[in-house]
Amino acid sequence: MMLPSDDRIVERQLGRAPRGRWRVVARCSFGAPVVIATHPLLPTGEPFPTLLWLTCPYLLERVSDLESAGGTTHWAERLASDPALAERMRAADEAYRIARRAEGGGDDPCSGVGIAGQRDPLGTKCLHAHVAAYLSGLDDPVGEGALAGSPRECDDARCTGEVR
Repeated sequence: MMLPSDDRIVERQLGRAPRGRWRVVARCSFGAPVVIATHPLLPTGEPFPTLLWLTCPYLLERVSDLESAGGTTHWAERLASDPALAERMRAADEAYRIARRAEGGGDDPCSGVGIAGQRDPLGTKCLHAHVAAYLSGLDDPVGEGALAGSPRECDDARCTGEVR
């Protein structure tokens, strides 16, 4: 469900309007969007491979810090050395592809790529995409691990415009 203010909040969160059709799939406890799902085709007909977008500025900053500290390499190494973790990631990637096909009504011009536009399900080029997948309900172990041990939202409702 999209609230009337979702358009304004997401535009403020991203610093621009999202491209194409989208809907909110996860919210924080303050009611602000945290993850949006986008349609796999833009209004121009151009394919759009990224289904799930992390919009929360607090989480975007946290995950950017993890990436800057070598988080993508860390997770690539863990996936390469842990067969059970890799299998869980492959299942999450497949669930992502199924969700994207469903979002497009069965049409998926980007069926060859999964989370973060990666062909390889064990690719970790963007932790933001993995966190978005996890927060949307997919069992993405990279997204789950990236969030482990720290708060999952701000403490001041900054996205709602009602800073507390």
